[in-house]
Amino acid sequence: MNHSMLAAIAESAQSPLAIRHIDLPVPGTGQVLVKVHAAGVNPLDTKIAAGAGTHARQALPAVLGLDLAGTVVGLGEAVEEFTIGQEVFGMPGGIGGAQGTMAEYIAVDARLIAVKPHTLSMREAAALPLVFITAWEGLVDRANVRTGQRVLIHGGAGGVGQVAVQLAKARGADVYATGSAGSLDFIRSLGATAIDYQAQSLEDYVEHYTAGEGFDIVYDTVGGSTLDASFKAVKAYTGHVLSCLGWGQHSLAPLSFKSATYSGVFTLAPLLTGKGREHHGAILREAAALANAGQLTIRVDQQHFALSDVNEAFRQVAEGRGKGKGKGKGKGKGKGKTVIQFVSA
Repeated sequence: MNHSMLAAIAESAQSPLAIRHIDLPVPGTGQVLVKVHAAGVNPLDTKIAAGAGTHARQALPAVLGLDLAGTVVGLGEAVEEFTIGQEVFGMPGGIGGAQGTMAEYIAVDARLIAVKPHTLSMREAAALPLVFITAWEGLVDRANVRTGQRVLIHGGAGGVGQVAVQLAKARGADVYATGSAGSLDFIRSLGATAIDYQAQSLEDYVEHYTAGEGFDIVYDTVGGSTLDASFKAVKAYTGHVLSCLGWGQHSLAPLSFKSATYSGVFTLAPLLTGKGREHHGAILREAAALANAGQLTIRVDQQHFALSDVNEAFRQVAEGRGKGKGKGKGKGKGKGKTVIQFVSA
């Protein structure tokens, strides 16, 4: 194996990423060395490259990229759960000063990855970790989604949204999801009741689908005014609102008057703090089990990007063209998650 590798490096804010040779990483204690086959491009990656996304604490220059799928090619000390040659996936880097996944190899904390589901390609597996972990931490960890509940997902065609719909369905809930007219067929294909948020008012669909009582769980994957709408759409007393974009200023009065609950989801925390990393690996094992059981898929952009195309891939995601997991709003038809592919898989 060579002692250097190619990587996409954001050298300074708002500058094109540079493809450079850098030193091959050496796995430390508790780490595995992964040969990257595919790396997902997330909106956060493009924000960091633009000099924003300060909550990710990734100072430039840096190798970017959160998600990956690849093959284990090296083991550090005290790693017993993986073997050479295993195919894995996860969200192991790209923030908090750690090397990202836009490189031929990466040394990762073994707690942050899991064995890749055999039903998904490398490209599909690389598109899944961030969005699935985000969906799970909201619906399962916070809200304990279960049979008999009515669940509303805002942005059901987006990256987190499409996975959240499938996760809630798999756990027995009756699922509804908002989107624009162009995304409704895709939302229905996931097994949810599709709601055109542009054509139907919140009051109308709450009345129509819940007899005015509100939804048991409302997951906001859009942010802004959609979170305010979520407070109005949730059921009184036992209702639970979740948001992975609850960063603005919001009035809690509508929620408080209902005596309902709100939970924020910040998926990056274990990577930034080092706490709770085992749980990310456990969530990914749940994702693999659902995918292998035929209960979880992920839409990937049919356009293929190699590492040399990384700047075009970043441009498209930044402009919201990869809406299957682009901006996450699910407002258009979407093309699916944008993925950088390193080798044929």
